[in-house]
Amino acid sequence: MPSFDLLPGAGESPVILHVPHSAREIPAEVRAGIVLDDPALERELDHIVDAHTAQLAEVAAGLAATTPWRFVNRLSRLVVDPERFPDEREEMLAVGMGAVYTRTTHREELRPADTDPEPLVARYFRPYARAMTDAVAERLKAVGRAVIIDVHSYPSEPLPYELHGEGPRPPVCLGTDSFHTPPELVAAAREAFGEAGLDSPFSGTYVPLEFYGRDPRVSALMVEIRRDTYMTEPGGPAGPGIHPLARSLAALVDALR
Repeated sequence: MPSFDLLPGAGESPVILHVPHSAREIPAEVRAGIVLDDPALERELDHIVDAHTAQLAEVAAGLAATTPWRFVNRLSRLVVDPERFPDEREEMLAVGMGAVYTRTTHREELRPADTDPEPLVARYFRPYARAMTDAVAERLKAVGRAVIIDVHSYPSEPLPYELHGEGPRPPVCLGTDSFHTPPELVAAAREAFGEAGLDSPFSGTYVPLEFYGRDPRVSALMVEIRRDTYMTEPGGPAGPGIHPLARSLAALVDALR
């Protein structure tokens, strides 16, 4: 099974819908290093997975007048989290959630604390990063710019792992970066989604490190959707709320053509 897919969009589209946390799949050799029993692992996946966000991106892509590109992680973030810094820059290391997690959403043991992350980083993190870097570079070559829309979800109530969970939890949270998120991108997202907060409870957005803080042609925005607006928490089925959200995401894509 490939660990990620790049799903082609229109040649003239600068937009990449990035879906890093939607999957539950964990290869057997990775599962062997996780200390949770099967029921506990399923409960953890219910809490940590951004359920149905790949479906949301797929429907939005189909609705958009100009089809965006989609980069979708097919493995759980419990294998590796491709959006973390792979080094000491990552603030989530404080709760055992760097590129390779050692703690759960409830700050319990997931892997032994002395787990060497390098084998998983080499096998999964770096190939993912290279492929995403190549996808962005191809958009730059084709149309002169790239817009990464990071599609996430988050629980309606804060979980113990959250470092900034005390702030507002709006229906849609827009995560920004001071270098890569221009005001017009935020304005387009607010126009598309209506009620949307900024950088609470989650901030920042994903840009491949080759471009991060260096190339203003790469813009990015994280869209965090509160899960109770479109699904049964935790880990339950999608509900009718997913359809207006897909239309809003499609409207954002079209505003960025």
